[in-house]
Amino acid sequence: MDMTDQQHIPATKEEVWSALNDPDVLKACIPGCQELTKSSDTEMSAVAVIKVGPIKARFQGAVTLSDLDPPNGYKITGEGQGGVAGFAKGIATVRLEEVEGGTILHYEVGAQIGGKLSQLGARLIDVTAKQMSGQFFKRFAEEIQVRQGQPASPGEPASPDAALPQPSARRASSSHGTGAATPPRSVRQMQNASVSSASVSLPVLAAIVFAAVLVAIWLVYGGLLPSLAPMADARAHISPDLASIVQLIMAAAIGYLFGARAGTR
Repeated sequence: MDMTDQQHIPATKEEVWSALNDPDVLKACIPGCQELTKSSDTEMSAVAVIKVGPIKARFQGAVTLSDLDPPNGYKITGEGQGGVAGFAKGIATVRLEEVEGGTILHYEVGAQIGGKLSQLGARLIDVTAKQMSGQFFKRFAEEIQVRQGQPASPGEPASPDAALPQPSARRASSSHGTGAATPPRSVRQMQNASVSSASVSLPVLAAIVFAAVLVAIWLVYGGLLPSLAPMADARAHISPDLASIVQLIMAAAIGYLFGARAGTR
């Protein structure tokens, strides 16, 4: 795998060079880096957890710096072992170019991998390497800004009134919020009035239905206790058609009573 790219860093060449040789900065910027120890001016050891596609492995490696030309650049030679996942080794050349507004970091990388990692395909490995490189340089630039005493992610100060919703926004949030909307006062009054009228009219309606039942029994059977009245005399009080009409009215009243009762629940 070969990769060549460059990155603009808003800092002087000396500041970038110093950060490139600072193990604390490198450890904070290398994705997945757990340990980074500098044993000499040219030798470092590192432990990093790296995930490429479905394979995640813990690599232990050593890094050697050569061809040092401070503050212009150097060459990095490294090799890491990831157990059953495989191994990786490579050489990278770093060159710093001072420009207006900062420094351009040029780098050329040539790497070799083996084991299970080599079975994933060159495209996946290239995409992962570019993503890790982008993460490293983003964090590297932020670390340098922190060392310079500048905020890593400057943002515009929020206006004190920005967090306060406007009157129209407050009205909209009260009626279209994620929770249950509170109806206007007039609507609540109408709802309460309808519930109150329903609760008052139900007993009256029940009394009317009960009275209608008594009247129907009296008319059809000739008394409140049909078993004590002769059927012949009972039929004389009302014709069959009128009896059917009375029964239909009574059934409609009972149905309306139960329907109104269910609607109030």
